[in-house]
Amino acid sequence: MDYKDTLNLPKTSFPMKANLPKLEPEMLARWDEMDIYRRLREVSAKRPLWILHDGPPYANGHIHMGTALNKILKDFVVKSRSMLGHNAVYVPGWDCHGLPIEHQVDKELGLDTADGDVRRAMNPLEKIRRCREYARKFVDIQREEFKRLGIIGDWKNPYLTMAPAYQAIIAREFGRFVGTGVVYKGLKPVHWCMHCKTALAQAEVEYEEQVTPSVYVKFPVKIASPALAQAVAGRQASLVIWTTTPWTLPANLAIAVHPAETYTVVELNGEALVVARPLVESFGALPGVQGRLVPTAVAIAGNALEGTVARHPWIDRDAPVVSADFVAMDAGTGLVHIAPGHGEEDYELGRKAGLKIYNPVDDDGRFLPEVELFAGMTVWEANPKIVEHLRKVGALVAEVTLRHEYPHCWRCKNPTLFRATEQWFISLDQKGLRQRALDAVQNEVAWIPPWGRDRIFNMVAHRPDWTISRQRVWGVPIVAFYCDACQTVLVEERLVEHVAAIMRDGRGADEWYARSARDLLPPGTRCPKCAGEAFRKETDILDVWFDSGCSHAAVLETRPELRWPADMYLEGSDQHRGWFHSSLLEAVGTRNRAPYQSVLTHGFLVDGEGRKMSKSQGNYVQQEEVLPKYGAEVIRLWVASEDYTEDIRLSNEILNRLSDAYRRIRNTFRFLLGTLADFDPDRDRVSYDQMDELDRWALLRLGELIARTRRAYEEYQFHVVFHTAHNFCAVDLSALYLDIIKDRLYTRAPDDPTRRASQTVCFEMLTALARLLAPILSFTADEVWSYIPGRGKPESVHLVTLPEERGEWVNEGMADEWEHLLQVRGEVSRALESARKQGLIGKGVDAVLYVTSAPEEQWRPLLVDKGATLLATLFNVSAVRLAESPPAGAGVPYESQDIPGLALAVVPAERLGWKKCERCWTWSPEVGADARHPTLCERCLPVILARA
Repeated sequence: MDYKDTLNLPKTSFPMKANLPKLEPEMLARWDEMDIYRRLREVSAKRPLWILHDGPPYANGHIHMGTALNKILKDFVVKSRSMLGHNAVYVPGWDCHGLPIEHQVDKELGLDTADGDVRRAMNPLEKIRRCREYARKFVDIQREEFKRLGIIGDWKNPYLTMAPAYQAIIAREFGRFVGTGVVYKGLKPVHWCMHCKTALAQAEVEYEEQVTPSVYVKFPVKIASPALAQAVAGRQASLVIWTTTPWTLPANLAIAVHPAETYTVVELNGEALVVARPLVESFGALPGVQGRLVPTAVAIAGNALEGTVARHPWIDRDAPVVSADFVAMDAGTGLVHIAPGHGEEDYELGRKAGLKIYNPVDDDGRFLPEVELFAGMTVWEANPKIVEHLRKVGALVAEVTLRHEYPHCWRCKNPTLFRATEQWFISLDQKGLRQRALDAVQNEVAWIPPWGRDRIFNMVAHRPDWTISRQRVWGVPIVAFYCDACQTVLVEERLVEHVAAIMRDGRGADEWYARSARDLLPPGTRCPKCAGEAFRKETDILDVWFDSGCSHAAVLETRPELRWPADMYLEGSDQHRGWFHSSLLEAVGTRNRAPYQSVLTHGFLVDGEGRKMSKSQGNYVQQEEVLPKYGAEVIRLWVASEDYTEDIRLSNEILNRLSDAYRRIRNTFRFLLGTLADFDPDRDRVSYDQMDELDRWALLRLGELIARTRRAYEEYQFHVVFHTAHNFCAVDLSALYLDIIKDRLYTRAPDDPTRRASQTVCFEMLTALARLLAPILSFTADEVWSYIPGRGKPESVHLVTLPEERGEWVNEGMADEWEHLLQVRGEVSRALESARKQGLIGKGVDAVLYVTSAPEEQWRPLLVDKGATLLATLFNVSAVRLAESPPAGAGVPYESQDIPGLALAVVPAERLGWKKCERCWTWSPEVGADARHPTLCERCLPVILARA
């Protein structure tokens, strides 16, 4: 008789090969058909509301792996919060305004190389229309790309910063700031991109390495302070400054020294030069100076140099000496050239000293006609020529090439200029906004990871006033007017509110360009200074960070399914100076509290070696390469496997490794499903108290998995979820429990209580694992869910909650005992391996294990208490003997090194005269006891007889 047909072998139609690139689109179509987001809202309606507010990605171009990382992390959060019992509403959004889109449209229109003000290069309404079409195109593209990754959200109703209602709220929020008295227009140095021809916020500046000339320049002393006059005793002296931006020298108006530092006079080629004493050694090591410098004993306090007036090296202009605490002694000469039109500290010092805020550079980065020798040149063209001119006039002491970090424009990647221009600002200190924001950072928000608090605190504490104006068209206009007669600025909250209402009821920001100033202002509006009635409109627009920073007001406060403040904002760590930052200032400035209760930040994308990804280095991994090969599920597993608080590594090697991990998890699901081919949970489930100890231990381990995974989800530790679940599948299940119970699953009668009990455990494990992994492996978990037997379950795993650890599964005593039993099992495995290497056995089931010695205090009582039958099952051997000695010379002795006193003997069952059962392959002395089935053991015989 062929006994193979009598075995209960695993059966399932769940495919071994996932074929994710085919499966995932089919699953997405199913979710669309059932309208899964609507179903989620229905089943969650009575749960506590929990809001992750989406930081809007920019609607420009296809998404990349960094964008995918960010959106998948958000999906983990939203799905896990939902499955933890919340109503986790998720409204995705897009940032639609700003320079990148406008620049693309300019390129299409041939305006990207136009000289002059691009705002006047064409009809602004036509440009706005084109920008809106461009943004809408990529909103649609990115929406499908995000959905392809398994992100579930309200994709039918996203928020767009270009929507008229949103634009009206941006204008209204600006008006609220106006009402608090912190908005002003002034001439201040700001980051300026000469290529994009607009001011940039700090968040729009990237620091890249750049090689520039640094120069040491002599400023001849015209009038010496008393202390300096005494030190040089009537000799001609020069102050030596150091700068890394020679192009700013035409704007020099002063020289700064540190009041508390000591300065000295050194001799070089017979000249007296003034430098800081702590920097004499490094100054003397400069090329052209080394070996020729003669120090002196002169010591002058920095504040004693005040009153000194130097002359500009080639311009007929004085440069007075002023004191400043920011003068550093780590490089240079300790004397800093001051150009109030080209630096934040220079500007503040210039205002304090009554200097002119002088900027001789135009919007195109070219020197004005008044700049002798260099007029019309860009600052970068002039840079080397200025150095040569310094050399020519004898003012250059030394030139050193310097490699350092320099600010670059975030869009065009070109170096920026720091130049004084008229801009609109929000003051951070005038009404205490800075301090209130710092208080909110410290007291109102949970920062994940905790270092985020210090990062944003320091950025807010040391940042300048917020530059909110941009010299572009595609955005929300700054609602301000100018009197035609006297040029008085008219900006009042009531007027802004009036215009915002026009935007809200009409076409949004288009109304600003479609209407005249008279049509935008309330009837009867007059200039408060001259009573004039004619006005012109401001041409600047608001900073795009102001737009997205208003999302809490435009989205959280206006949509009935949401609430203010959000439970969480989640973005990359660069957003401490971006969206987190602008949202904080906007909300604190208008509502006096942060718009979020917690902020989670993740690191940047790097390659497998930890290097920044770039196409030039050839280490760039693109989503369009990855998705067809691995599917979205492996990408999601990659996001889950990494500790997002650090930079996240990505390479093909990493993805291949995770593909293997995915296969192990999938095969575990498949095996569990296969064991349940004839299991009906309503009919066949076995209660906990009817299970044997092996099954109860498995449920104990499952309970520990559930508890640890739930805790990890609650703490947003997704890498802990992945590694815990993967380890459970690979070790607790595949290498242990499932391996042990194969015998009873395959060989026992279908309705045998021990088999049904193990099937019950497999059912609990399968349903628990599918739910625990659903936030991460969203496609696979739902695929598995559709194969799980039983009636009445929801149509998707995403509509249920995470499993909970059951109280009856918790047994600390059993946990301790089984920890010791598994230690013994490890020793047994080593003993069996020794016998296998000697060719005495093939598999463990070919052996009978004798425990010849065990420590009496703990180990022997434990083994005796568990009994030989359980131990044989646990050790995967044909039998265990606890009170017998093996026949002399029959076994392979083994003494444990880890459990002193434990001695084992592995005896091939064949040497005991036992026979191998043809059906279950275990050895027994009872094989052949029934002539009808002479090759069956005492366990298989009744199963076969019952079938007959």
